[in-house]
This record gives sequence, structure tokens and C-alpha cells, in this order.
Amino acid sequence: MRSEDSLRGKHAVVTGGVRGIGLGIATLLADRGLRVSIVSRSAHHSGHERFFRAECDVTNESQVDSALTACRAANGPIAVLVNNSGIAESAPLTRTSFEMWQQILATNLTGTFLCTRAVVEDMIVAKWGRIVNVASTAALGGARYLGAYCASKHGVLGFTRAIADEFVGTGITVNALCPGYTETDMMRKALANITRHTGAGEDAARAHLAQSNPLGRIATIEEVAEAAFDLMNGSRNGVGVVIPGGTIV
Repeated sequence: MRSEDSLRGKHAVVTGGVRGIGLGIATLLADRGLRVSIVSRSAHHSGHERFFRAECDVTNESQVDSALTACRAANGPIAVLVNNSGIAESAPLTRTSFEMWQQILATNLTGTFLCTRAVVEDMIVAKWGRIVNVASTAALGGARYLGAYCASKHGVLGFTRAIADEFVGTGITVNALCPGYTETDMMRKALANITRHTGAGEDAARAHLAQSNPLGRIATIEEVAEAAFDLMNGSRNGVGVVIPGGTIV
């Protein structure tokens, strides 16, 4: 039996699964035989009929609980959770509003906490579970104008390591993905922001983003999804995987 067959038939929940990295991970998991639920504020309007869809704001505790209850009703106990919901905004510190700060931390960090807490009882009962949190290379260092985003992603990585340690020996692993700029709508927004503020062409802006990434290139959604699957399919615990490159931190 191939080791990946042990995941076949298990129920995976992917937050922020309607586009980008989340959709890429959800699609790969479905292709490999998992039952997949996607959770998003726009899930019901996404058209992704291949997955069970539950609509919620991951910053809202009662909505998270209701959405995951619906996912269980459709696909059974939750064995795999991918915390992918996230937002990014850039601003100098003096123009970072309290509302921006609160929203970024609530979505990227508090949402990860709420969803993890809501599914872990299923995993404790099953004595098996896989949690993959999508952090960022921004969890490993700083970047100008991204104070709130960097803080939130440092928090995701720290939370990952703390919960991984808490569940040692239970059959549950908790790990993080740390992708750099990836071919997503979020990256295209960053490109537009650079060209608007610097006057640089898109090719130059893309080269600038690639240079800031590990290996000096833009990551693909497919390689991020494969890295997520590898973490689910293995026994690593409490690590971050940097993409591109696969360096463990």
C-alpha cells in the first residue's frame, strides 16, 4: 500500500478554499481521494460543486462552529485541517490604521486559532489528525510596510509550534507552510501596487518579487499544494516548510 492511501477517504477542511493556494490544495486533496469541504465567506457563490461548501467569516466564533458542524454533517469527522484563510494589506506604520491591524490579525491569526480549536476534538477521538497552517516567508523575517501582515504570520508560526508541542504523542501533527510570493491573486495585487507606486513595468516588478523569494523565483500553487500533502502524509511535527525550495525551519 502506498503511504498516501492512508489519507484516502478522510475528511479534509480547507479554509479560504475558493481560490489561490486554498483552491489548489483542495483540488489536489480531492484528486487523491479525500472528501473535501471548503470554508469561505464566499463559498456558496464560488461554483466549486466538487466540494462541500460552508460559508463563514473565520474571525467569527459562532460562524466557525456552525460551518464546521455543517462540514461534519456532510463529510464526517474532520481528520485534516488546512488553515489557509488570509488577507494582506500594506502601509507604512504611520498609515496603518487600527482597523487594518485588527482585521489582518483577526483573519490570519485568530481565524487559525478558532478553526483549529473547533476541529481538534475530532482528531483527539480518532487519535490521528493533520493540521497545516499557511503562514508565509513573512513569518521568518520583516518587510517594510507589512508590519501587521508580518506580525500575523509570525503569530501563525508560533501558534503552530506551540500546538504541535501540546499534541506530541497523540497522533496529531501540526505544521506550517511558509510560501514566498506565489502565482495568486494576492501576488497580482502586489504587482499592481508596485507598478502604481514606482512606475516600474510589470516585468520589472515581477523580477523584484522573485528576487525576494527563496531560490529567486515565484512559487507555483501546485508546489505549495504538494508540500501541504507531504506534511499530511508524513510524521513531521512543529515545522515550517519554506517554498520554493522546501527548506525546513
